[in-house]
Parts: sequence; structure tokens; C-alpha cells
Amino acid sequence: MASPIRWGILGAGKISSKFAAGLGALPDAELSAVGARSLEKAAAFAASHGAARAHGSYAALAVDPSVDVVYIGTINTAHRENVLMCLDAGKPVLCEKPLMLNAGEAEEVVAAARDKKLFLMEAMWTRFFPVILAVRKWLAEKAVGEVRMVQAAFGHTSGTDPEGRLLNPALGGGSLLDVGIYPLAFASMVYGPATTEETGLAHLGGTGVDEEAGLLLRYPCGGLAVLASSVRVQTGYDAHICGTEGTIRVHGPFWQPTLATLSRNGKEVARASEPHVVNGYEYEAAEVMRCLREGRTESAGMPLDESLELMRTMDRLRGLWGLRYPGEA
Repeated sequence: MASPIRWGILGAGKISSKFAAGLGALPDAELSAVGARSLEKAAAFAASHGAARAHGSYAALAVDPSVDVVYIGTINTAHRENVLMCLDAGKPVLCEKPLMLNAGEAEEVVAAARDKKLFLMEAMWTRFFPVILAVRKWLAEKAVGEVRMVQAAFGHTSGTDPEGRLLNPALGGGSLLDVGIYPLAFASMVYGPATTEETGLAHLGGTGVDEEAGLLLRYPCGGLAVLASSVRVQTGYDAHICGTEGTIRVHGPFWQPTLATLSRNGKEVARASEPHVVNGYEYEAAEVMRCLREGRTESAGMPLDESLELMRTMDRLRGLWGLRYPGEA
């Protein structure tokens, strides 16, 4: 076995805890350090997940020589500062989705990573599940013919706290950036990231962020995507890829799947099924480590140009709704 790749986790919240649990499934990975906004919080996280070191600041983690790569699990509005800090310290980065708050920030950090020749990837974990790899193989084989429509939604109930992460505009709240990125990225996986047209309606709640959104996008091939997101209501969690000769169903939750089926004429003809080793975060971590060992600065499974195009699409959609975050032009 190759020498373990030593991870640092920046941010000690819930999603970082899930990532740390997934990392534990990889024998060639080591959780070396965690950085939080207080030493007390970092020490508690380190004790829970077996990290060797705890840092009471993000900056201390970024310069820790025992860290080979950093996972960033902070809120949307902190991503730009956190990523640039880690890149400046010479650290490769896996940054939680959405990559940034907007396309301008995304262009800045991507340019910085490319200039420094350092690995950077948006943590779109869905891309690396074995079931999704099987779906992509079916698509490459044109198993459903010409794809004409993609349908996907991700909506969940998250309470009504106006100061919380999901509803507070100062924290980059709203359904599009929180969960809408998943169906958008799913459609992008099928068609490619560039759209020729997009439209959508959103309900802007009392805090001004999109609590629900319905999206309709057209792609260069002519195919459509019918997508939805919400942080106030629960939706169905299946995703469907509809072609001229069949349908692929990724059984919900489509962003964390264990089952996909391929049907023709209403009859199942193939299936891909695989349980998670832990919780699914292990697959994106394994992809990052594969890329690092091969000397790659991007992942072909979630390339930076695709992340950039997704951010631009979300910017245009927010523009339709008049949704701007504090500090945006």
C-alpha cells in the first residue's frame, strides 16, 4: 500500500463530521488535523474522529506541514477565503459544494489553483458513487438512445430560523445553492455543463432567499432538464434520465444512491446496486487521492470548467429572480 495521504479538515461542522467518517473507510488515508474557529471545538472534533492534531484557527491548519490535502466544509460565504488561504499555503483542496458563492469568486479560485498548479475540486460527491459510474457507462453506451429529458428534484424541510445557514442571505442561503446544485449537476453530467437557455421561478421568502425553485433548462443537443429545489418542503428523491429507447432511474436519494435501474418498454433490463462502504463520502476522497498520486490538478469526474459553468448558470437563474447576496454587484 502506498504511504497514506494525510488529510486536514477545515471546519468542524456536521458535513465535516460526515466526511471524516467516510475517510475512515480508506486504508490509505489519514486524518492528520482539524481546524476550527476555536481550539475547544477542534479538540472535540479531533477526539471524535481520531485526528492527531487540533488547531484553533483555519489559518493554523492551512500551514500545518503534516497535512497533504485539505477538505473545506465551511459555509458558502467562507469558501473563497478558505480556499485561497489553503492554496497560498501550497495545499491541494477539496471544497464543499457549491464551489463558491458566485461565478466571479469561482473564476478567481480556479485561476489561483491553475496558476499554482495545485489540485482543486468541488466536492460533488455524487459523481463518484459506483452506481453513478454505472449510469455514466450506460449513457456512454447509449443504452437509452438519445436522451431528451432529465428530471430531478431535491427538497427538504429545514425549519424557519431566519438567522440559520439555509435562510440567511448573509450566509449564502437559499435552496439553489444548498440543494439545487445537485439536480443541476446531475443534468450537467448527462448533457454537459453548457446550456443554451434556462428559465425558472422561485419563491423568495421573508429573508429574501429562494425557499423553493423550479428550473427548466435546454442544452445544445436539444435535451431538456426539469429540476426543482426547496429548503421548506420535501420532494421526491428519484432522478430520471429519459431517452428515445429507454429510461434510467436513479433511485432516491439520487445524490447518494445505492440503486439505479435501466428500463425499456416499461421493463427493467439492467440494474446497478451497491451499498455504501460507510456513507458515500469515501468515494470522493478516494478520487482526490487517486488524482494526487497521479500528479493531476483536476478530476475528470468533476472538472473545474464544469464547476465554473454551473456557477454561471446559477448566477443567471438568481438574476432572473433578483436575488443578490450582500456584497454582490
